[in-house]
Amino acid sequence: MNIHYLIQLLVVLEECRKPEAVVNELAHVIRSYGFEYYGLLRHSRPNAEHSNLPLAAHWPEKWPQNYLLKKYALIDPTVRYLAYAQRPFRWRDSLAAFRKDPHHRRMEQMMADAQGYGLKDGYVFQIQGRNGILGNMSISGSPVELSPVEISLLGAVAQKAFWRLLELGGEALAVENVSSIDARLTRREMEILQFLAEGMTSVEIGKLLKISNHTVDWYMNGLQDKLKAKNRQHAVAVAFRHGLIT
Repeated sequence: MNIHYLIQLLVVLEECRKPEAVVNELAHVIRSYGFEYYGLLRHSRPNAEHSNLPLAAHWPEKWPQNYLLKKYALIDPTVRYLAYAQRPFRWRDSLAAFRKDPHHRRMEQMMADAQGYGLKDGYVFQIQGRNGILGNMSISGSPVELSPVEISLLGAVAQKAFWRLLELGGEALAVENVSSIDARLTRREMEILQFLAEGMTSVEIGKLLKISNHTVDWYMNGLQDKLKAKNRQHAVAVAFRHGLIT
């Protein structure tokens, strides 16, 4: 695929007047790079109906049903890693990032299961808005090596397609106007917040991160201030509400 085509596609997507046209253009460029499957998704929220998350998707037959049946959404490393990643990442990298996680074996099981459906590897691109992570695009199939420039441009395409579909569906303004908190969390704060949401204690988090439990408590006090939370449980609830953790 010519890189110039990706740049031109950003203009083409803006000019699309129907959602079907946006999806067709997006699917075409994904297939052109050798990926068979994709999903352009809203960011998952607690208790969200998963059938409402995709704006556009093409997955192997029966994989979505298997994914829901086995409750992979609770441990999916490609989704959980969105809270930490600062740039697009590969599926296999997200699994490696959680190698010390108590659910790592379950994550490996999910990845092995996905490979059985032809989802051997892929990339995930974050969709950002003023209020943080709003969604992501996941492309997958047989392993494909993308250059840094291609990854960057595909990320821009994902962002443009996501917003264009929201605009055509009359949702863009409402999404951007959702109230948010003024919180800039560090990578370590995000790690601790995620572990806290999984029910871990300060001692357990400290052992996992190789820091003292007193240091964990220090981070938590800072988190509560940033999130304007009354206690740890409230901090987790606020983080879920604003999509900071999944």
